[in-house]
Amino acid sequence: MVTEPSVLRREPPDDLAAERDRIRALVAGCSLETSTRSPSDVDAYRDRIAAGTDVYVNHFPGETYHQVIAIAARLRRAGFNPVPHVGARNFVGFTQARDCIERLAGEAEVRQVLVIAGDLGHAMGPYASSLALLETGLFQRYGIRRIGVAGYPEAHGRIGATEIWSALMAKHALARQAGLELQIVTQFCFEAAAIEAWISEVRARGIDLPIRIGLAGPASLRTLFKFALRCGVGASLRALGSDAASIAHLLTESGPEAVVRALADAPESSREIAALHFFPFGGVAQTSAWIRAVAEGRFDIEPASEGFRVRPKA
Repeated sequence: MVTEPSVLRREPPDDLAAERDRIRALVAGCSLETSTRSPSDVDAYRDRIAAGTDVYVNHFPGETYHQVIAIAARLRRAGFNPVPHVGARNFVGFTQARDCIERLAGEAEVRQVLVIAGDLGHAMGPYASSLALLETGLFQRYGIRRIGVAGYPEAHGRIGATEIWSALMAKHALARQAGLELQIVTQFCFEAAAIEAWISEVRARGIDLPIRIGLAGPASLRTLFKFALRCGVGASLRALGSDAASIAHLLTESGPEAVVRALADAPESSREIAALHFFPFGGVAQTSAWIRAVAEGRFDIEPASEGFRVRPKA
């Protein structure tokens, strides 16, 4: 039976030092995203985040996998661990898929990927789903065994819940048979309760894969609403504020402090989270600066509020 998030035990808020430690531990080891559209992001990350950090490379519709390979190689040279998105629907056939995966492994020394269906409405070739691409065995052939697959704490805009759960369980079974190190990387979400409920259901269904929870980095509310609506993350929009219709409120910057604190204070959930994954909608400078501040302990917990306040670097 799935545990309701409202009854999950939270640590008492009286020990702020322990709560600070939990927040720092939850943010430690997080990953981030970049895209082929912003090669300069690689240089921005180099100045702000630790070497070896997992940096995911988004693959937008209309862009080629050659661009993804180029950014992945640039990340590798900069000292990061590139984790490219590999969209199954983008490939016209086996030869193209093989070329992409072989070059990722060779030119960018990629050992970890996020395999998704992709944003195309229809497949350009024989691979309509991430499962279909995984079944080719191409990733194992080229030494890529650490595979991320998508998870959705809230409903997907175009795919029903039954189909999503069925696909996730099929990938889980395939990973066991093929010796793949599978993990779930989720779409971003603004509400801890939705994340907690989804984690409980994942485990209740017997899926024991590591989970990387997606969160939006600090950005204006206008930007967060835009991406949330585009990505179908509608149910937790209320976590951004009930008065978000006002122009002044939309221009206010919002960060992930409240959801991070809530997850850190829910032991049942935080123990199940392997790491966090940040989407830098407000820009890599803002998100990486926020992460660095938390890692260095430059934040103050305000007992009367739901979140915490990040301090600028002195």
